[in-house]
Amino acid sequence: MFIVSLTYQVPLEQVDAFIAEHVEYLDEQYAKGHFILSGRKEPRTGGIIISTVRDRNKLNEVLAQDPFHREGLASYEVTEMVPTKASERLGFLV
Repeated sequence: MFIVSLTYQVPLEQVDAFIAEHVEYLDEQYAKGHFILSGRKEPRTGGIIISTVRDRNKLNEVLAQDPFHREGLASYEVTEMVPTKASERLGFLV
């Protein structure tokens, strides 16, 4: 499992121009089972994605499809984690 932290590299006006396309990208990745949670950072400096992709190379391929990546709008910090404990509702992740 991976935690992906996006940080915007350009003004929000430039980011906003690609929000609709980014949401389509997210919808596609959710449908494929690659992402299980995502959202904005507060304050709005980027976002967070939780991915269940198991291979870092595959995740890199998935992230490269993001319009924010393609357009150079955000940098990506990826942290791999191995879940070992979860609440009952999230037990499927362990």
